[in-house]
Amino acid sequence: MIAILSKSMAIRLLAIALLTLGATTALAAQDEEQQRELFKQGAKLWPVYCAQCHNARPGSEFSPAQWDVIMMHMRTQANLPANDARALTEYLKRSR
Repeated sequence: MIAILSKSMAIRLLAIALLTLGATTALAAQDEEQQRELFKQGAKLWPVYCAQCHNARPGSEFSPAQWDVIMMHMRTQANLPANDARALTEYLKRSR
């Protein structure tokens, strides 16, 4: 009886682990898709907001953490909407 209970518990734990892994994988894929969309939107917004004052530079010029700080400053200076600032940040971080 104990061996059957343990086997049953092991099967349940395995099922939970597989479901969790599947959900995590699905969320990661969804997050990647959102990042791609933000990147595309940021590429379209660069000429609208940034190119008026700045020359194009490679995203690798600054680290992702530095881009976060730069964009926080520029969001204030240029009065950027939050969604546009998020898209531009994603674009700059991934333009390497």
